Amino acid sequence: MTVNPQRKYRDDYQAPIYRIDRVELDFDIRDGATRVTARHSVRRNPQRIGDGGRWWLDGRDLRLLSIAVDDEPVTDDALEVTDTGLWLDDLPDRFTLTVVTEIDPDSNLSLEGLYRSGSILCTQCEATGFSRITYFPDRPDVMSRYTTRVEADAARYPVLLSNGNCIESGEAGEGRHYAVYEDPFAKPCYLFALVAGDLGVIRDVFTTTSGREVALALYTEHGNEDQCHHAMASLKDAMAWDEATYGLEYDLDSFVIVAVGSFNMGAMENKSLNIFNTACIFAHPEMATDGDFARVRDVVAHEYFHNYTGNRVTCRDWFQLSLKEGLTVYREHQFAIDHGSPGVTRIEQVRMIRDVQFPEDAGPRAHPVRPESYVEMNNFYTITVYEKGAELIRMMAQMAGREAFTKAVRHYLDKYDGQAVTIEDFVLAIEESTGLDLAQFRHWYAFAGTPRLHVRSSFDRGRLSLEMAQATPATPGQANKPHFDIPISVALFDEAGSVLRAPEIVRLTEQRATFFFDDLESEPTVSVLRGLTAPVRLEFDQPPDALVQLMAYDSDPVSRWDAAQSLYMATLAAAVTAYQNGEGMPALGDGMITAIAALLSEPPDDRALLAEMLTVPSTTQIGEAFDAIDVAAVEAARRHVKHEIAVRFADEIDRLADDHAPRPGYVFDQESAGRRRVFAIALDYLACLDTPAIRERAHRVYDAADNMTDRMAALNTLQDLPGDDRDAVRADFARRFADYALVMDKWLRLQAATEDGDAVARVRDLLGDARFDFNNPNRVRALVGGFVRGNPLGFHRQDRAGYALVADEILRLDRFNPQLAAALAGLLAPWRRYAEPYASGMRDALARVSETDLSDNTREIVDAGLAVETA
Repeated sequence: MTVNPQRKYRDDYQAPIYRIDRVELDFDIRDGATRVTARHSVRRNPQRIGDGGRWWLDGRDLRLLSIAVDDEPVTDDALEVTDTGLWLDDLPDRFTLTVVTEIDPDSNLSLEGLYRSGSILCTQCEATGFSRITYFPDRPDVMSRYTTRVEADAARYPVLLSNGNCIESGEAGEGRHYAVYEDPFAKPCYLFALVAGDLGVIRDVFTTTSGREVALALYTEHGNEDQCHHAMASLKDAMAWDEATYGLEYDLDSFVIVAVGSFNMGAMENKSLNIFNTACIFAHPEMATDGDFARVRDVVAHEYFHNYTGNRVTCRDWFQLSLKEGLTVYREHQFAIDHGSPGVTRIEQVRMIRDVQFPEDAGPRAHPVRPESYVEMNNFYTITVYEKGAELIRMMAQMAGREAFTKAVRHYLDKYDGQAVTIEDFVLAIEESTGLDLAQFRHWYAFAGTPRLHVRSSFDRGRLSLEMAQATPATPGQANKPHFDIPISVALFDEAGSVLRAPEIVRLTEQRATFFFDDLESEPTVSVLRGLTAPVRLEFDQPPDALVQLMAYDSDPVSRWDAAQSLYMATLAAAVTAYQNGEGMPALGDGMITAIAALLSEPPDDRALLAEMLTVPSTTQIGEAFDAIDVAAVEAARRHVKHEIAVRFADEIDRLADDHAPRPGYVFDQESAGRRRVFAIALDYLACLDTPAIRERAHRVYDAADNMTDRMAALNTLQDLPGDDRDAVRADFARRFADYALVMDKWLRLQAATEDGDAVARVRDLLGDARFDFNNPNRVRALVGGFVRGNPLGFHRQDRAGYALVADEILRLDRFNPQLAAALAGLLAPWRRYAEPYASGMRDALARVSETDLSDNTREIVDAGLAVETA
């Protein structure tokens, strides 16, 4: 906590007054304390000549032992030390700065800087964790070449790792040993990494297109090695894909990954030494679902891709975070599409945008992809910066064409190799290479909010007219929005599903425009915003028969899925209104019945797509269709529609389950994962009927399962069917996997999401269990996050006990892990989106949190949630 936290503004950027060409670090790891000696080769920045010699170095929770300039101790009158760093005065243009600090990794519970995760010492330096290791200008535009020496007890820490190549190692006496690493590439301090521990390892080799052999190693705590082979295979796939797609060959002799259990994020792309949350590495059929396997594959690829888009070319300041993250997420998305079901992978990306990013853009913390200000940078590792940022990259790629855009990315990387640059630099490079005019497109980076795209069609004498209009609601601090450059994919079909007009991109650049399609014999069915060509909310009132046709024949899987979602939403919206008015729930619409019947009788070849099209819209998507979210009405509507589908199509769904029943021998591939997905959705529908047969079937599936995907399908089927059979399989699950932390996180989510009984009391009991580890973010996210997201009725219950539980945990966590506390505070912050009595209950819980001394992280989120709306 700082007394008066300072807001930082993008427009205030100034280049660093000093550059640091070389950094030499020496870590002397001892029980109870680690001594860090840092020697920096410093020179004045030519851009800042004449700006004086005062220099700020960031530093938090450090014990300063000594500081010297050119080996002369700094005098008291030239040194000012504060809680967040220090000032140095009267400095020459060139000098060597030596700083000796002492830190205690064992007591560092923030999971930033150097800290302990189980038996492993590891680092996390992005965004500003390096300032918990030594005093340093902790900003990404200070790029240096690092040499790191690590010394520790050889028995306790036999493995010593850091960035770059190991150039020396040996014994240090008294049972100690050391290793020296040299990174030949200049990097910002946020990419520094160190690991020390007694670790197991799996090794492999990747041969590049030029014939070089790259040594690969994946370290983990002993006993977990068999859960790491999928991650290693994914790494090799990513390396090969990046060479084939972008011509980017890995640039060092080794690539190392270390998996740790306590990590605030998913993974970190430190140069040559990636540190991962075990949740993004471990994948074994008996302990990980298909979704876990896909996540590991994609996150491993994401972090590897950062080697160029983030490491070789990095961001000038943290306002430019999406420069590296948006581009790398886009590359990850391309990779995932090429390694899975292309259509369903894109659907999952679209769902993330609609279910998570759109609400963020409509909430109290709506911010541009390139934010204009922040108090605590860790609060801006958001879905907007990452996923919406990737959608902006995707829009540029669509307008340029994939081949031209790939060449443009290479032009950008070649032009700025070894530099810290801006989003504007990237957009200019794309313009230079492709010839695109992106002047208006830049608004996407500068303005928050989700544009609404209204489409109206009319047909007259062979001409189809599509009138399109855009409008973007006000967001905090940005009342007025410009017109965005919106690329929109359009295709036309006849009544038999034949293509009348191949997909083409039109660009809406004004508030309103009409696009014409001539020489049509009859009125076509229109497919618009295919594949979500822009992150906008589409408002296009199409008749049910058109949606049924698109659902059956559209060549774009996202459009087929979208049509199904629209058919579901028509009945869901009517059911919400009926519940609110105390009326009887509506029957399924004729269009929905026709569409589902056709889907079940003639399913798509891609079974994962079938599962997606049978899935009713999420509670989030239903709620977003209303001005104020009525939690009880939304839940009742969704259950009603699922139940009606289950009753109407019970025989067909039962056959669907039989046809896709589990097969022995787990394989993670598109066909097998799709089959398991259909089986799980079929069981989910059958559970709505709550018959003895479905209970018995779920129990049999659980007992016979040879993989976690099928086992979880059985557990989820029994989730809201209380009884001895459910209790028995849950107890068996807990016993069977008691020693596997990530699997027990799944068990915690099941407990938190169970609606029968007192969910709040159950969660509080689990939080108070001696086995619950508050220092492990995975565990907190599983239980508290699982309760909020997986049990809406429990979280939003009338007595406000759910809100009180979350507020209590925010206050508890904020004392030692502000990043995690701030994330939980974000669950209460969007209270204005809810109807009463939910809104006032969430607001009051947030206000109670606000009355306490808070970290800058949590204070920023809470204040944004309680701020008076001005836009």
